[in-house]
Amino acid sequence: MHRRALAVLGTFLCSFFLAQPAAGATVWVLEIDGAIGPASADYFIRSLEDAEDAGVDLVVLRLDTPGGLDKSMRDMIKVLLASRVPVATYVSPNGARAASAGTYIMYASHVAAMAPATNIGSSTPVSIGGGGPLPIPQAPQPQEAPADETAGDGEGEGSGEEPAAKPGTPSGPAMERKVVNDAVAYIRGIAELRGRNVEWAEQTVREASNLPAREALEQNVIDLVVEDLDELLAALDGETIDVDGAKVTLDTSDNRIERIEPDWRYELLGLIADPNVAYLLLMIGVYGLIFEFYNPGTGVGGVAGIICLLLGAYALQMLPVNYAGLALVVVGLGLLVAEAFTPSFGVLGTGGVIAFLVGSLILFDTDLPGYRVSIPIILAMTAATAGLVLFVAGAALRAWRSPVVSGGEALIGAEAIALEDFEGEGSVRAAGEVWHARSEGPVTKGAVLTVTSREGLDLTVGPREDA
Repeated sequence: MHRRALAVLGTFLCSFFLAQPAAGATVWVLEIDGAIGPASADYFIRSLEDAEDAGVDLVVLRLDTPGGLDKSMRDMIKVLLASRVPVATYVSPNGARAASAGTYIMYASHVAAMAPATNIGSSTPVSIGGGGPLPIPQAPQPQEAPADETAGDGEGEGSGEEPAAKPGTPSGPAMERKVVNDAVAYIRGIAELRGRNVEWAEQTVREASNLPAREALEQNVIDLVVEDLDELLAALDGETIDVDGAKVTLDTSDNRIERIEPDWRYELLGLIADPNVAYLLLMIGVYGLIFEFYNPGTGVGGVAGIICLLLGAYALQMLPVNYAGLALVVVGLGLLVAEAFTPSFGVLGTGGVIAFLVGSLILFDTDLPGYRVSIPIILAMTAATAGLVLFVAGAALRAWRSPVVSGGEALIGAEAIALEDFEGEGSVRAAGEVWHARSEGPVTKGAVLTVTSREGLDLTVGPREDA
């Protein structure tokens, strides 16, 4: 009886567990739409780390980017290459692109997929400090030896001409060549690691080459061209990929898709990492402290200034700052503060405005449109700063020209009334007080006089000019 009951119970339990649906693959979908920067890099890195902790089976990064900052891109790629969770980067929707930094991320991904009407490439680094794209070092070209050249002859010996440049010598300044060659080596290494087209990877850096999705697939730049996310997951089902040295077979036939939305941290970083916002935070911080110095004790300017300065400094350490520009801004503000406290009638202030303007224009070391301070904002802040200088300088000039209204010097030129008849010395009333006075001529009682000088408690008086 007991055995039969146990058998029935066992049959029931087996049927119960067999009837439960198998847990499907967990797929997280991230989205980056716009320039690659500190905020998007932080969002991607933290999401990928969370995916590893949660045991996610696949992360899909939907990408549409014109490029971005080199540091942010490299931070993302470091985490991507070491990830224990497969990452499929999908350029979507139609009309999207994976340009510049996006190309590197596509190459570094375990799976690279694109929607049909998308493109990839244009990965030439922009110049340091502005000026457009870098000159492209040319690849070595074969060169035939002259017919009369004999083995062992010195190159150009005895010809009276300068030796020709060696084939393949890059043109352009050394720093530009370094930047391009570094980018080439970086993307070639990633391409070799992922088994993708190495030659085109170099070409997109040196020549800014670009490919539509179908051609990218034909040239082994990407792995798949799919219409949508469902088609991507269907295409990846059963595929075996290398993930951090281990072979992983994807099972995406039954999946649970979770879209990971950016949180408040992303929004905050995206806000303060905007160069315009970072610039304004710095300016508000400086002017807040100046206001506090002018009106000590209120605390509002000091507290607001310190908070804004700290936020601005945090933003600057995430952005490509040109330290020469930052130094000029600091020097300009220092000269403005010096003008406010030790008026030089505009000399220090004018120099400060010039330094401030030039420093603001070259403050950020990039040509990316999304990571430069807006010219109207710079001009507005410069105009406000110049207005402050003019106000301070004008106040100082008016104070210098205005008559003295306090102290002993204020009596010079003041009116005095004779209290008695005297010749030589006598008494007068000036500034509401009785003074001993000296006069070169006779004075009658009640005469209105003018104080010409003062020595101690004695005044020298004379007749009024309009008398």
